[in-house]
Amino acid sequence: MDCQASSVSDSRIQVLEEEEWLALASAHEAVVGPYIDAYRKRRDSRQKHPVHDFLFAYYQTNRTVLRRWRPAAHQFLKGDAARSFLDDDRYHETEYGVGLNLGRMDGSAVERIRWVRSLIEAARSRPPRFNCFGLHEWAMVYKAKEIRHESTPLRLSPEDLAKVVEGSTIRCSHWDAFRFFTPEARPLNELSPGRDEREQNEQFGCIHFNMDLYRWTYKGSPWLGSDLLRACFELALEARELDMRASPYDLSEYGYEPILIETASGREAYGVEQMRIYRAGQVLAKRLLDECSFVLSPSK
Repeated sequence: MDCQASSVSDSRIQVLEEEEWLALASAHEAVVGPYIDAYRKRRDSRQKHPVHDFLFAYYQTNRTVLRRWRPAAHQFLKGDAARSFLDDDRYHETEYGVGLNLGRMDGSAVERIRWVRSLIEAARSRPPRFNCFGLHEWAMVYKAKEIRHESTPLRLSPEDLAKVVEGSTIRCSHWDAFRFFTPEARPLNELSPGRDEREQNEQFGCIHFNMDLYRWTYKGSPWLGSDLLRACFELALEARELDMRASPYDLSEYGYEPILIETASGREAYGVEQMRIYRAGQVLAKRLLDECSFVLSPSK
């Protein structure tokens, strides 16, 4: 039996009996399984969902990785069923049970998780901004000849959409949104965020940055656990729904009521939801930092 786990502070280790971790695995499947199945069915029938597809297509999610529950690095699994993880050489048997073998992390995985930790810490240290009102989606179709969600109609005419954009202040700090702005919209943004400037610009008032907690946790698999991944997936779904409800698209076919951010009451409603996403994101960001720190502690 490999006892390498005892080199890590015992106070952070969580030992899960077989019935406990199997219940977690079942809860994970109950949440992510239906979304994965629905996405696969849409792909087979060449249908699209302008809200939910984002979490699979844009983030390039491997559905097998998302679907299979895995323990976090501080969790060790008891019971015969846990031995199925030993088919993957990134797991080993320890005095606590079956768990991840952090010694199997390669350099690229270590650097990726270090970068994620640094990015999240930088974003948490920056005051959140709550005055963007989701206008990034409007900037992506401003004076555009083609729109990104070509199968979903806009709820405003191009002329009315342009009036909203031109009569607003665009304050997008998120590079992954800004890079999709139309050429005409880019000069209207207060910032010009770049890919290599994310640590200087990202902040947790941003709906998309909270959504990206799902991306970073997924990118850290299997070293970051599925319980956190599932929670980030659920928050990303909520954030994406808010994102698109506040957009100029007509999502009535999918059962979504628009948030009319071109009105004062709509902006107020958006702000309430944005604050809710922010607060939930802070909790998950702390969990993500804790898991990153645990994973990296033997590598420092």
